[in-house]
Amino acid sequence: MMKKAVGGAVAAAILAACGGHLQDPLPTLDGNPTMVAAHRGASGYLPEETVEAYAKAIEMGADAIEPDVISTKDGVLIARHDPNLAFSTDVAQHPEFAGRKRKLSVDGEVQDGWFASDFTLAEIKTLGGISTDAERPQQFNGRYRIATIQEVIDMIKNSGRNIAIYPETKNPTFHRQQGLPLEDKLLAMLSAAGWTEREAPVFIQSFEPGSLKYMRSKGSRLKMVQLIDADDVDLKTGALTYAAPYDKPFDWAQAGDKRLFGEMVTPAGLAEIKTYADGIGPWKRYIVSVKGAVDINGDGKVNDADATTMEPTSLVADAHKAGLFVHPYTFRNEKRRLASNYKGDPALEYKQFFALGVDGLFTDFADTALAAREQYLKEARR
Repeated sequence: MMKKAVGGAVAAAILAACGGHLQDPLPTLDGNPTMVAAHRGASGYLPEETVEAYAKAIEMGADAIEPDVISTKDGVLIARHDPNLAFSTDVAQHPEFAGRKRKLSVDGEVQDGWFASDFTLAEIKTLGGISTDAERPQQFNGRYRIATIQEVIDMIKNSGRNIAIYPETKNPTFHRQQGLPLEDKLLAMLSAAGWTEREAPVFIQSFEPGSLKYMRSKGSRLKMVQLIDADDVDLKTGALTYAAPYDKPFDWAQAGDKRLFGEMVTPAGLAEIKTYADGIGPWKRYIVSVKGAVDINGDGKVNDADATTMEPTSLVADAHKAGLFVHPYTFRNEKRRLASNYKGDPALEYKQFFALGVDGLFTDFADTALAAREQYLKEARR
């Protein structure tokens, strides 16, 4: 993970900031400190995947910033988590676009809304991003513009820091169905930025193996990451559950492949991933699940805050044995998303995963993750 151009520089900077050196290597695949990737930018504070959210993540000191990659009608790659603009923009407040609302199947799920593939970049630039979490600040809704992938690249280039870009090809089969394939354009943009080799500050991720395999077939040597999803956790047992569209990669579903995401974390699944990717990005519950189906805090809801963590699985060790780095997602600060034994302190969750040897992680709150990493590294000094 992030060797040479990225890993060594980042690791050296981290250790210098924490004062001194570790006598023994950390339990990561390469022995370096865990990378902190800003998930959709500083999305815990500002509307996600806007220029301002990425600027704030860079200012916080994130090691990497993550843009999801979708396409506009005129073939421009932009940073949005969903092709449906209704989920994260103020498009519903724009009467000039009322006639664009329609139903469309995205990865087999029929959605009602406004879709980026029906809008030019110029039109999308008139929209403002909105917070996708009601508990997060709402005062910035509509104020900040959606970032293009080129803008994210330029921000990294102009930052003066050694920051990695971590793009995800989002709904790649859907985009091909729309006549707007993502992969060649993304690779061309990264190449134009001078990023073509494995040592480049780039990680490309996707839930669809076919997208990663296609880029490999085009000769890309950039680091590839297989994302691994699930639908939910059965809080009675702690077992992960699988329901469409989160049960399997959509390209598997299209091909009639009966396997579920869970099969990717078996030794055979990891060995298969190793043939086309460098690492995995599993939902964090594949590493530490939670259990507890009683409303213990009396808030009328049963969620992670009512559960306790279970014994960690062997996934990190298994992936490392297969030669794959591990970058779980997504870490957040809200108490409802923290198991009860973390006592409302997100630093305790981070430290557990650092100690388990994860090589990187995705977080909506990069500042919290970076502070927890500094504490962990100080405590880990021999």
